[in-house]
Amino acid sequence: MNAESPFEVAIAGGGLVGAALARALRGTRAALISRDPRPAPCAAANGATGFDSRIYAISPGNAAFLAQLGAWGAIPEARRTPVHAMRIYGDDGASAIEFDAYRSGCSELAWIVEDRLLQDALWRGLENQDGLSLFSGSSIEELEVAGKRVALLLDDGRTLGAMLVAGADGARSLVRAQAGIPSQQRPYGQTAVVANFACGRPHRNVAFQWFQGAHKEGAVLALLPLAGTHVSMVWSVGDAEASRLLALDPGALAREAAGAARHALGEFAPVTPPRGYRLQRLAAQRLVAPRIALLGDAAHVIHPLAGQGANLGLQDARLLAGVIAGREPGRDPGDLRLLRRYERARAEDILAMRAIVHGLYRLFDARGAGVARLRNAGLNFADRIPVLKNLLMRHAMG
Repeated sequence: MNAESPFEVAIAGGGLVGAALARALRGTRAALISRDPRPAPCAAANGATGFDSRIYAISPGNAAFLAQLGAWGAIPEARRTPVHAMRIYGDDGASAIEFDAYRSGCSELAWIVEDRLLQDALWRGLENQDGLSLFSGSSIEELEVAGKRVALLLDDGRTLGAMLVAGADGARSLVRAQAGIPSQQRPYGQTAVVANFACGRPHRNVAFQWFQGAHKEGAVLALLPLAGTHVSMVWSVGDAEASRLLALDPGALAREAAGAARHALGEFAPVTPPRGYRLQRLAAQRLVAPRIALLGDAAHVIHPLAGQGANLGLQDARLLAGVIAGREPGRDPGDLRLLRRYERARAEDILAMRAIVHGLYRLFDARGAGVARLRNAGLNFADRIPVLKNLLMRHAMG
């Protein structure tokens, strides 16, 4: 392939992470290549009340990053729901640990935001961003690294050139594959069943989570606060159990979810139809290669039990943009030595979160009365150690 090199950075993928990186690269000659067309304006952004079934728990650190990008303020304030406390229950019905923002001296532990609203906020203004060219409705078919450039062949026949390709193109990343970066992938054998409900009791901005390993193999039920008296459910269960739940009529699913939550928020009424997402682990062996950088799901996918997947991806975008902006005069953004700064800066955080999340999953998926007593005693023990709780909380808050 032959191509000029008009772009300093070509971003593959226009989802949450790719759009955030594009916003963060203001003033850089960049191309955003998105397989999907520009997201349609979200009705909720204009005052409509319908909820999106897919949500994110955004850490305060990433909320500040999104504010710097000008995206946070574009989300209606009423639809940015703060989490003031989180209660996590073991599978014995008695053990628990609670995280409280007020007692820890911070205003919130996280913010719950709907996918469509955040996507809409990130894409607003991209058409007019200085130095950015949008290639929406297009995808990369092939890339070729040659010297100080990468040639990109798009599915519509166009050829682009760039000094750096940022792969934010998801778990099935073509950029990762064509760059020859190996990855370890393994299914959890679980599906996340997501739906939104109106609840009979106020949630008071508390997030709830129940480990259900003693009753359903490795199952985790989370309820996250939404605007008003609404909650978003993320119920990670075995694939067969997920098929059963998804086949229920909405009212039956609401009743079963309320019962599994021990009626902590009263009875539930369905607001959105349920959706299912197969869960897997993914870890790229490297984050960078010559003229290539991976971020978001192209680099790492973890279990949703800690709600940190989107946060890791946003931190990738923030760090990569910072490394590119802070490079020495005369050094181009695809220089491998420069990209290794990004890889080193992200290594510890990604490894720690991967170990914590997978460790918790394995612990609560393990069979046996002895293991059950140990894990539930561990929750109660951690709840009585403020220093440990604050350490865990600060790490999650970014």
